[in-house]
Amino acid sequence: MSFTPPPGFTTRPTLSGTFGMAASTHWLATATAQAVLERGGNAFDASVAAAFVLHVVEPHLNGPGGDLVGIFQTADAASPTVLMGQGPAPAGASREHFRDEGLQLVPGSGALAAAVPGAVDAWLLLLRDHGTWELSDVLAYAIGYARDGHPIVAQAAATIGRVASLFRDDWTTSRDLWMPDGTPPAAGDVVRNPAYAEVLDELIHASCTVRDDGPVGRAARIDSARREWRSGRVAQEATAFAAQPHRHSTGGIHAGVITVDDFAAFEAGYEAAVTRTFRGRTIAKAGPWTQGPALLQTLAILEPLDDGLLDPATEAGAHTVLEAQKLALADRDAWFGDSEVDLDALLAEDYLASRRELISDSASPEFRPGSPGGRTPFHPPLRTASAGVPASTGEPTVSRTGQTRGDTCHLDVIDRWGNIVSATPSGGWLQSSPAIPSLGFCLGTRLQMTWLEPGSPSSLQPGRRPRTTLTPTLVLRGGAPEFAIGSPGGDQQDQWQLLALLRMIVGGYSPQEAIDAPALHTTAMPESFWPRTWTPAGAVVEDRLGDAVIDGLERRGHAVTRAGSWSLGRVSAVGRDADTGVLWAAANPRGMQGYAAGR
Repeated sequence: MSFTPPPGFTTRPTLSGTFGMAASTHWLATATAQAVLERGGNAFDASVAAAFVLHVVEPHLNGPGGDLVGIFQTADAASPTVLMGQGPAPAGASREHFRDEGLQLVPGSGALAAAVPGAVDAWLLLLRDHGTWELSDVLAYAIGYARDGHPIVAQAAATIGRVASLFRDDWTTSRDLWMPDGTPPAAGDVVRNPAYAEVLDELIHASCTVRDDGPVGRAARIDSARREWRSGRVAQEATAFAAQPHRHSTGGIHAGVITVDDFAAFEAGYEAAVTRTFRGRTIAKAGPWTQGPALLQTLAILEPLDDGLLDPATEAGAHTVLEAQKLALADRDAWFGDSEVDLDALLAEDYLASRRELISDSASPEFRPGSPGGRTPFHPPLRTASAGVPASTGEPTVSRTGQTRGDTCHLDVIDRWGNIVSATPSGGWLQSSPAIPSLGFCLGTRLQMTWLEPGSPSSLQPGRRPRTTLTPTLVLRGGAPEFAIGSPGGDQQDQWQLLALLRMIVGGYSPQEAIDAPALHTTAMPESFWPRTWTPAGAVVEDRLGDAVIDGLERRGHAVTRAGSWSLGRVSAVGRDADTGVLWAAANPRGMQGYAAGR
């Protein structure tokens, strides 16, 4: 069986050049990253500048109160490094407290679901250790857009429209920030956030207390800003505001439990990447406190199969890919979390072979985690979607109560010196919890990815990181970075990346061809977002996959949802051709928001 060749048309070219490349989910962030490169900054300076711009221009997809997972490799490093910006559960966030509040699940909106914000400290750490610019120069772009304004994108305007009644009736500080005249903005309206501009100005002012002009002084200045973030006005006002009872996604009134001590105790850090080879490449991911290793397991299940069974454009290939993903995601939900996870057992050849043998010609309607080493897997509650709670189709989904699924940003940057970054910031969406009026942002809701049932590696526990969906990827060839890739999309992030990886590595597609190609994903696992439902044998597909393939999947027993022609996946990527040294970039056309730039 041969791999389906790519179509002759792409929505845009794969960009190529030798100077530097950037790609992200918003054109203003991409332009910012490229502007930094043009002014002599490296990939780390560019990534951090773009990330703070994303806080401003994609507030429905991420914010300073949220989280971050990155993976990068410096030009002189022998291996990739994970940037860990996922804060833990606050000291007061015990399962007993949530049960006493009458909850069976961690809510999907409201400050009770807030983990300690990790994104800002992680970006500042990366800038300190690997960037070259001063903090004031890096933050100038975001401060400008926050203070002077930017045209709001259609998705952000629509998100505000969907939660307008919540803002008017309950979250009145969010109404004042996002609907100052009482009505939601229209797409293209210029919006401003002077309160957040002031927060960033304060970080710069904190850094200016260090006068040493050398590299030691630069690092100390950034550390001073980090301390200000963790223990200054932001921590004090965010925690005081979160402690005021307010409405959550469940309809109940609860108070947050995060404290200034929780803020002060967290510091972002670095970790070694988890890697596995696939068809001559090394795929690098963050550890099992993310869903990243599930992609490695999926690739390992698929690797020995015929190329045609790895082709998402065919009935047999689409079916095989969906079934492999279901097995890997079942193991994710049984075994992953911020605890001791035996990845060696989950990625052992004999275990993978046993999982591969479970793939038949028919779609399995069962939740099937494995038992590596004979251990008993955790079985999460399996709740099916009810009326008003549709299966996730991949587009950012926001209910009137602020419940959010799949809302995230992504950026990739590579510079002429060989530094490369892939990062997925998320959380702290404008619809996460009430806006803190003096800060211009809200806290996130990452704790919704924990369970209130005991016995899971991802059960809620104070001080433990929630098992996050954020999962950027670095691909290496011959030990050197070949490309960085990632996507928003919640539980779909690695599923959509998988399709691009298969098409590029096995099918020989160009990056833009792989990103443009029709996408699909499974919903046959407990979703990571409240209310954590699943759809047995569920599959969501783009109509461009074709009637023959879609009908064939339905005959095999997949419960197929057609999502439209251009709706699934928001992948972007940057890379370097090892043979020529040419840099390249590609970005998702869906939603008319993501862009790549470079030269």
